[in-house]
Order: sequence, then C-alpha cells, then structure tokens
Amino acid sequence: MSDDGAYAAAILDVDGTIVRGEHLVPGALEGLRALERAALSRVLFSNNPTRGGAHYRDRLAAHGIDVDPERVLTSATVTAAYLADTHPGETVFLVGERRLASILEDAGLAVTDDPDAADLVLGSIDREFRFADLERALAALERDLPFYGTDPDVTIPRASHSIPGTGSILAAMTAAAGRDPDAVLGKPSEMAASAAMALIDAPPEATLVVGDRLDTDVALGERAGMTTVLVLSGVTTRDDVTASSVDPDYVLESLGEISRVLE
Repeated sequence: MSDDGAYAAAILDVDGTIVRGEHLVPGALEGLRALERAALSRVLFSNNPTRGGAHYRDRLAAHGIDVDPERVLTSATVTAAYLADTHPGETVFLVGERRLASILEDAGLAVTDDPDAADLVLGSIDREFRFADLERALAALERDLPFYGTDPDVTIPRASHSIPGTGSILAAMTAAAGRDPDAVLGKPSEMAASAAMALIDAPPEATLVVGDRLDTDVALGERAGMTTVLVLSGVTTRDDVTASSVDPDYVLESLGEISRVLE
C-alpha cells in the first residue's frame, strides 16, 4: 500500500477471476464496481496466448462490462511487443496457433515453420501439436537460436477436465533440445510486470494484483512489490495456498470481496 494508505491501480486476471467459461464469476460485477468507486486505474491481464484485447472487450461486453482493449494485456500481446522490440524484423519459428501468428505479424514479425529460415524460436499452446512440429522445432533449436515461450501455464482448466497448455509444449521442446527457454514472457515474468506497469499511473506499492493462480498472478505481484490478492473462484483452493511457498497478502472467495482490501 502507498504511504497515504490508498491503492491507485489494480491488475486483474480474467479467467477464473471475472469470468469462468461463458459465465460471470458470482460477485465479479460487485467487485468491479468497488474498484471503480475507489477510482483505481484498471488493467486486465490474461495469460491466454491466442487472443488480444479486442477479444476480451467483446467477451466482457456480453456481460455488460465495458473494457478498453488498449488496457488489456495477454501473454500473446506482451510476447509480440517484446519480440518486436528485441528482435525487430526477424523471423519467428512458431510452435503455436494461427491467432498467435497473426498477433506476431501485426507487430511486424515474420512467422515461419521452416527451421532454416528462422532467427528465433517461440513455443506456445498448439492444439494440433504433432511429432513433426517437435522435429522441426528441434532442428531450429539445434541452430542455437534464441528460445522463448509465451507463458508457463502447464494446463488450462475446462468445465469437465483440464487440457495441456503452453507449459506442456515447452516441456517437450526443452526435453528434446536439452535447453530451457531463454525467457517465458507472460505472467509472472519481469517483462509482463513491466508491460502492466506501463499502462497504469501508479507505483508498485500502490498497485493490487488480483487473480486465481498462485504461480502466475500472485507470483507476478510478489516479485514486483505489489499487494497480492488471490481469489478462490478459479483453479486454486485453500489447501493449495497452505502447501505453496507463494504467500498472497489476501485470500478472498471472489472478486466480490475486494472491498475488504480497499477499506
């Protein structure tokens, strides 16, 4: 909290915090209204590596929530911005989905599936991942190219079961090549925290991070010196909190209880 005892900004996760599938999390609207009454600057940040801000504007508009897409970050947009800045005009060997390729191309990067044409390698979720993709990725990585990942999420929750996420793809690439990514760019990375802070006019000590994952949302805030708020409306349980080395400042049933933090 800032020296005057007030928070000025909030970085909010989306899936599991505001929505769960196609439904609003109970209490989410009340929580968003409480943040608005407190005049907190708000940034939404999803580790989804296949979507940009416009998707979340449209998705949340269906629930009566007005979102400026310029104030939405995803691991896809953070990755594209970082690579465009550090590897301008270079060609990315992508293990990932077409929507991510489009976001990279919009940032001025070329995308290829030819390992000999690549300047760097990027791994992400790919629901059509095949042995041939891993074989080509290995050929690119054996050229000792820079190696990045969009996000560390090993699994993604669905209504009836979880599905493999980016972290599972990166694990296969890492095992095959015998090397870890040089950086994984979504939450909780330093690059992700910097991207979020660039959108809000507040220091870390006056910023809340609210999300349902200990290893991404809470870890991001912990590393950056922000106040961390875990909500139990997504993937994390109280037993998970007890067993984890990541220690949130607050644990709430949902975003609807955020007034407890703001008081």
